[in-house]
Amino acid sequence: MKQHGKTFIYTRRIIIAAAVLLVYIWAFSGLPLLEIKETSAEVFSAIMAGIFQPDWGYVYDPGGEDLLRSLLDTLAIALLGTFISAILSIPFSFMAAKNIAKTRATVGTSKFILSFIRVFPDIVLALLFIKAVGPGPFAGVLALGIGAVGMLGKLISESVEGIDLSAREALIATGGNPIKTFMFAVVPQVLPNFFSFVLYRFEVNLRAATILGVIGAGGIGTPLIFALSVRDWERVGIILLGIIVMVTLIDAISGKIRSRLI
Repeated sequence: MKQHGKTFIYTRRIIIAAAVLLVYIWAFSGLPLLEIKETSAEVFSAIMAGIFQPDWGYVYDPGGEDLLRSLLDTLAIALLGTFISAILSIPFSFMAAKNIAKTRATVGTSKFILSFIRVFPDIVLALLFIKAVGPGPFAGVLALGIGAVGMLGKLISESVEGIDLSAREALIATGGNPIKTFMFAVVPQVLPNFFSFVLYRFEVNLRAATILGVIGAGGIGTPLIFALSVRDWERVGIILLGIIVMVTLIDAISGKIRSRLI
């Protein structure tokens, strides 16, 4: 019996490995052949030279558009989008928590709305808002503000479902009204995780804001796509360097704050 069981396990593993291998073969068989053009080496060397010899004059220009202004726009888009999503996600997160909402219909509807919002990527929402309000930072703020509600609401609702309700029950037993019971027994337990989730989402939105500018939703992505289109590799290099510095600093600051909250 043991030998038969080992043979079955080995056979199953071989079948699974063969199936995975066939899937990879089928996937790569549809890829076009890699063709190296005569100018590929020249273009690649120009890109690397531009990245390692960036246009430092673009960092600050008192009379026009520069790197610092574009980075500040990107930071503002991410910050405003995160603030909007944090406010909008609060009611949905509590209505989606099974231990807070009174009816299953409320929980199910709230969870469905949060899942529905998470279906749309930020770039798709940005394209929709660009058609609605026109290109620019406002479209980027709306895309990040609405798009992050689904994920923030889900995370916060799961945090609410894991809190200890003994303090709430004690306040209710002593005659506390629902509003004060909620504010003093539920909210203090949720706040640390809430701020931690908001900071994490701000980090994600900062990266997303740099991408949304590529399609015209404001931020550093707009000058980046312009520099790429005209093959101004020195400008591309300084923009990429600015993005790296900004994201690294924000991640470090956010990480320290979140470590103190939790």
